[in-house]
Amino acid sequence: MNKTDLIDVIAKAHAGSGLTRKAVVAIVDDTFAAIAKGVKKAGRFSFPGFGTFTVKARAARKGRNPQTGQPIKIKASKSVKFKAAPGLKKSL
Repeated sequence: MNKTDLIDVIAKAHAGSGLTRKAVVAIVDDTFAAIAKGVKKAGRFSFPGFGTFTVKARAARKGRNPQTGQPIKIKASKSVKFKAAPGLKKSL
């Protein structure tokens, strides 16, 4: 499923309520922006029954350039980790 599919599912579910597709797009965009802001500010975002997004720090490390085989330094970085809730795991 991608963003367009998600928007279509939500729009179909609320077809009789007068909610336009444009409004659904705005709601989906605002929802994910709020999740991103929450993860950035608090370091985590939890949605019961779905899962938790957390910030994961990656340490600097050494790697190799695959074309030349030369060693390179990979900078430290941050990434987002997702851990599924038990209910979501069971449903898979």
